Amino acid sequence: MKKFTICLYGILLLCSKWITAQENPWTANRPDGHAPISIMGDHYHKKGEWMFSYRIMTMGMEGARSNTENISSSRVHQNYKVAPQLMNMQMHMLGVMYAYSDGLTLMMMGNYSALSMDLLSRMNADFSTKSRGVGDLSLAGLIKLYNQNRKSIHFNAGISIPTGSIDQKDDTPMMTNAPLAYPMQLGSGTWDPVIGLTYLGQSSLLSWGWQASYKVRTGKNDNSYRLGNTFEALGWGAVKLSQEWSFATQLKYINRREIKGSYPALNPMMMPMFDAKNSGKDQLNLGLSTNWYFPGSLRNFRLGVSFEIPVVQDLNGIQMKTTSLLTFGIQYSFRAKKEEN
Repeated sequence: MKKFTICLYGILLLCSKWITAQENPWTANRPDGHAPISIMGDHYHKKGEWMFSYRIMTMGMEGARSNTENISSSRVHQNYKVAPQLMNMQMHMLGVMYAYSDGLTLMMMGNYSALSMDLLSRMNADFSTKSRGVGDLSLAGLIKLYNQNRKSIHFNAGISIPTGSIDQKDDTPMMTNAPLAYPMQLGSGTWDPVIGLTYLGQSSLLSWGWQASYKVRTGKNDNSYRLGNTFEALGWGAVKLSQEWSFATQLKYINRREIKGSYPALNPMMMPMFDAKNSGKDQLNLGLSTNWYFPGSLRNFRLGVSFEIPVVQDLNGIQMKTTSLLTFGIQYSFRAKKEEN
């Protein structure tokens, strides 16, 4: 998978040299001036500009998988009392961006999640668990490094603040107010730095880019564990079909390490998601997306839709298999009047 990531970077860089670009700065003022809506921190703003965004992301998971093999509930039941069937997550994300200067854009992102998981016991009893609430808060700065000849590079640096609960509970047939599995918790419980680098390029009709980021989990949370460090690398290419509409395709690679430590309230023999060794993965998603840039009096608004499916999933131990991710978002940007004068 690492070889694939290196090849992806190489292809994107070759494309950026192959496509002839006019000697103008890269600009966001076109439908493909923003990356697919599922990608965060992809662009910066000019001094005094604000942008507010709302995204809703849904993720579906179904059945169990060990490494690259789908496995049945009966096989899960050989080692665990309960097998996962379905999991759905719906996340609402609110974001704010403000350009303190032409070289520094500040970004804040909060979220609210609703999760549900359907399970099957060894005795063929169906039941479900749910959790919902505020997740971790993200603060970041986007630092412009280069913007010439319709190519742009900026550095991403931020931190994830542990505002999400790691004490979610629900009733089950075995226990009232039972602690929920690691994937059903709303936050990490740790302060997690994030660094990244984003490259953007444009021609008259095409745009492209790549982004790499690394999130470091620090210490251990109040429940004696920490989530695994996460590396993400993604690339996209878009075509401007009109002054208002663009279409893009993207690839996203995720490497997530195993959970360190364990939550003492979770019995690892109960179900795979209670067992910390069943965590970490290599995953590659393929996606299609579209952006709509409103004309006229609504020119400050953008709409975006992105749909992704995993084409490679190599999971450590026994975990749930991701089936699809859908993201819808609206963005509104403006320049404060006092900055215009």
